[in-house]
Amino acid sequence: MPKSKKVTVTNNFQKNYVYYLTEPAGRNFHPDFKPDLTPKEMLKLGVFGGAYFIGTDNLIPKEYPKSWFAGVKLSPDHEKHGELNYFGIRASMPLAYWRAKGWINKQDPHGWFEWYCRYYLGRRSADDERQIKRWRAIRRHIAQVKKNCKPRDLSCRRKQRQAILHWAYDSRKI
Repeated sequence: MPKSKKVTVTNNFQKNYVYYLTEPAGRNFHPDFKPDLTPKEMLKLGVFGGAYFIGTDNLIPKEYPKSWFAGVKLSPDHEKHGELNYFGIRASMPLAYWRAKGWINKQDPHGWFEWYCRYYLGRRSADDERQIKRWRAIRRHIAQVKKNCKPRDLSCRRKQRQAILHWAYDSRKI
């Protein structure tokens, strides 16, 4: 096992939150978790309206590699803009909605994508099983796109395809 690296996060959502990277970045994932896209690829394609980390001190959290954000279209005003998404449409609910549903864990106050970024970097936590289960549940949306669209017809169900993209499934290939 590689040596653990300590990461301390302080922003508008978390004060002195500490986690450890215990696995090599992008490796040793749970056998049931096989995302199509890395966080860097997702950001480059266009997800979350260019403003996933709204409310942090800036749109590029220091805990993530700067290379993830090279060439990424970020929101100019910290608001989500659908035109910055790959499919050019808004496809996510506000963070308040996710909180009200009880889907947000204190360790990852921005939700699943924040969990995935940290997991990808090598953090493992007690919340992994729940988040992987949520990720797997998105397959129902993939099934709907397959049922209702011709293969690779990117004009069909654009909002649903964008939402699928937000979960690291490459909906361009469906």
